Amino acid sequence: MRRAVILATIVGAIGFTVLLERVGVGAIGGAMRTLGWTGFGAIVAFHLGVIALTGFAWSLLARDRTEGRLRCFVWGRMIRDSAGETLPFSQVGGFVMGARAASLCGVAGRFAAASTVVDMTVELAARVPYMFLGLGLLAWRGLGDQAETTMLAATLLIAVGAAACVALQARGAELIAGLGARVVPQWLAGGSAAAGGVLDTIRAIYARRAALGRALLVHCCGWVLSGIEVALPLWLMGKPIWIGAGIAIDCLVSGIRSAAFLVPSAIGVQEGAYVVVCGMFGIDPHVALALSLLRRGRDFAIGIPSLLAWQMLEGQTAWRDLAGVDAASLLLPVQAAPQGTANPDRSA
Repeated sequence: MRRAVILATIVGAIGFTVLLERVGVGAIGGAMRTLGWTGFGAIVAFHLGVIALTGFAWSLLARDRTEGRLRCFVWGRMIRDSAGETLPFSQVGGFVMGARAASLCGVAGRFAAASTVVDMTVELAARVPYMFLGLGLLAWRGLGDQAETTMLAATLLIAVGAAACVALQARGAELIAGLGARVVPQWLAGGSAAAGGVLDTIRAIYARRAALGRALLVHCCGWVLSGIEVALPLWLMGKPIWIGAGIAIDCLVSGIRSAAFLVPSAIGVQEGAYVVVCGMFGIDPHVALALSLLRRGRDFAIGIPSLLAWQMLEGQTAWRDLAGVDAASLLLPVQAAPQGTANPDRSA
């Protein structure tokens, strides 16, 4: 598996380099300069709003719980996305880091782990109607049977994946417990009993159908906003397209990215997908590549400061824990001393 990931990374990097050479760095830079720093700031701000919305969807799973405010789930979602998009080998690690960040903010560790699994599944399920929306838009515009077939295949695969996730969480107790014990041992320190506790929490979340329905609806809105995120940079670069085209482009590109999950950060794959899919809508290759690079720049502009801030919080937490252990060890001889024995420090 590791060799396959390394090989996929090398192939993706080569493809990325070839695309830049073929299209021309100057042409790509020219398209991005028309956007300007103000336009880039608008793209970053819009994506922060999308992150906040998806964090809100996650928080809906905890509406009947007292610990963990909305900001904790938004912060956890930001760390999840930042790790997944900016760290090269963190497709799974992003979910773990996001749950850890939420737990540092005040969410119980067991619930953070369990709700992350459920939220991931709900978001995947919400992607199915979004993909059907994109498929309908493609059919309406009559962009060709090949594009529609590709979209339909991607939609069906995502639907199967969502159903498999639900079935696994409902019936695969031993598998989830074993995976959890390897990936998040700090949440499952109690062994199989703690693993069973996480699974029980997952089932309890699924029992709240109204909360699941609200989270699904909010995630659907988040997916639509991700389609608008494709159209927004093109508007700012003077290449306006209708919102439906942005949704269709995002559906196809995200479907291709999902299929290439072995490639870290979909390097090369994302760029090629944008060039091919945007070409269906009459968008020039250099503009399509600029769109892809802007997406990566947006992710780094948000992800790097977020991860640095999270690491600082982790360091502060570790320091407090260490200071607490040291203080306890200093007090231990005094507390353990029998009555009538002089305090060794004072006698000295």
